[in-house]
Amino acid sequence: MPELPDLEVIAEFLNRQLAGARIEEASVQKPIVVRDLTGDGFASRLGGQRLESVSRRGKFLLFGLASGDWLVIKPMRSGRLRYLAPGERAGGKPFVVLRFVDGVSLRYTDPDTMGKVYLTPALECVPTYADQGPDALDAALTLEAFAERLRRRRGEIKGVLTSQTFVAGIGNAYADEILFRAAVYPFRKSPSLGEDEVRRIYEAMHTVLEEAVEILRQRVEAEIHVEIRDFLRVHGRGGQPCPRCGNPISRITARRRLTNFCRRCQPGTMVRQ
Repeated sequence: MPELPDLEVIAEFLNRQLAGARIEEASVQKPIVVRDLTGDGFASRLGGQRLESVSRRGKFLLFGLASGDWLVIKPMRSGRLRYLAPGERAGGKPFVVLRFVDGVSLRYTDPDTMGKVYLTPALECVPTYADQGPDALDAALTLEAFAERLRRRRGEIKGVLTSQTFVAGIGNAYADEILFRAAVYPFRKSPSLGEDEVRRIYEAMHTVLEEAVEILRQRVEAEIHVEIRDFLRVHGRGGQPCPRCGNPISRITARRRLTNFCRRCQPGTMVRQ
């Protein structure tokens, strides 16, 4: 599932490549993921529009159009964009294709059909967009503000971190990485966290996400459809040695999500909270 670092790098690449380009044609080949909130027809309204910018907010990709419309993509678990240079081909049937005047095309695929592609006159019309908390890397989200938001939460800390209404952009994989870096048990109830633990989580959030963005900037380039996770330290590494202590990394499916953590570096129990 694309998370903040993935989407940040994708947005940066597409903004460099496509800002100012005109959409020659838009086509919808699998409409199940498309939501036209303009009422004028997704493909017909997009055709001929100029793309002004590509950015990210939380787990949303935002394509700002010169008309004032927004093309908004929420990839969810398996949604992927593929950038094709003029003359480049790719197999498989895409869900949505944008063809630009210069021969570049952008294809959206989504095997699980969980993602959504919106065309909207206002971002506030997109479901859940306005409900997001501050972006996880927003400079305005200070340690004090983070701690204050956390005080209002009663759930397990991993669930809190992945709640987009708490902070936007963190998903399952990077929550594991943040809590490992902070040495905090992922199933700890938020009210039980001490001041030092909250500070460690906040600092780890910045360190982990910022480091991941830098790594992906170097490695992704035009391959924006490829998810790179091989540099993560615990997520997806169940049974492998912990990079900190050598103890086997645990793999637990709980609360309908996979969690990886080190029982020695992140001690705790799911019974006593």
